[in-house]
Amino acid sequence: MTDKKLIAVLGATGSQGGGLVRALLDDPDREFAVRALTRSTDSKTARELAAAGAEVVAADLDDGASLRTAFDGAHGVYVVTNYWAERTPEEEARRTRAEMELSQADHAALAAKQAGVEHVVWSTLEDTRDVLGTDGRVPTVEGRYKVPHFDAKAEADAIFVEYEVPTTLLRTTFFFEGFAGAMAPRRTDDGELVLALPMADQPLSGIAVADIGKTAAAVFKRGRDLVGKTVSIAGDHLTGNQYAAALSDALGEPVAYLPVGWDDFRAQGFPGAIEMGNMFQYYAENSARFVGDRDLDAVRDLNPELLSFRDWLSQHAAEIATRLG
Repeated sequence: MTDKKLIAVLGATGSQGGGLVRALLDDPDREFAVRALTRSTDSKTARELAAAGAEVVAADLDDGASLRTAFDGAHGVYVVTNYWAERTPEEEARRTRAEMELSQADHAALAAKQAGVEHVVWSTLEDTRDVLGTDGRVPTVEGRYKVPHFDAKAEADAIFVEYEVPTTLLRTTFFFEGFAGAMAPRRTDDGELVLALPMADQPLSGIAVADIGKTAAAVFKRGRDLVGKTVSIAGDHLTGNQYAAALSDALGEPVAYLPVGWDDFRAQGFPGAIEMGNMFQYYAENSARFVGDRDLDAVRDLNPELLSFRDWLSQHAAEIATRLG
């Protein structure tokens, strides 16, 4: 029987949770035992985590009883919800995605309280309505939100306080991985590469998703010193032109920054276009505070391996180039 403190990690087969599981397992001090929580314990990723040394346990954020069982004996719990989770049409009709996140946060906080968890790290974000307002200046989404996947998480912060769960709020930001996905440079009909971002001339804070897990691991190691605190993280703060310059160097051909208007972005019509357009408008209009709250030196103090965007590109440029064809 191990005498190590146990950290239970929700979303262990996802990007954030998986990064934390790997960070804890790779820690040279091996200070914590790891319980990887997932709905699919027989998935390939879950089996890989088990082979690496994690205890893999079934848990579902929509099932409070399963969380209570999964948290039993845990010193710490990492809580992350996924606004963008794949859902059935029936689930979409039953409740909004913001309602889903709020309910899941409530289940997790209550289960942590009941299990006597000593340290919860809650992956959260700011409430964009503090900047974007609640009127019609920016389109409203899901009834009362501007950027639901930010705003609902911010509302959920209070749930952990209400249940008196010892919690650190870990505020994240845009993932660098977006530049290898939906926000990757694209080639125009003229063969030129453009990076279309609705950020005007303002800096966008970004982070490698693996660094969220590494930083969360450090938060658990700091323990009580960070209970009741907010830790806001990023790996870099760059303007559109600076992101384009870094991409140019990594890809070996010029990438031009194309500042897209927020209304133009929202008008593209793809699922989530309005919410994402609102998000980028928030990033731009609140850049001074958002960037200022994410002191890179402070983040690096927690995670000395923190990647800058250029660091991240050195590992992912080939992936982006393949996408471009």
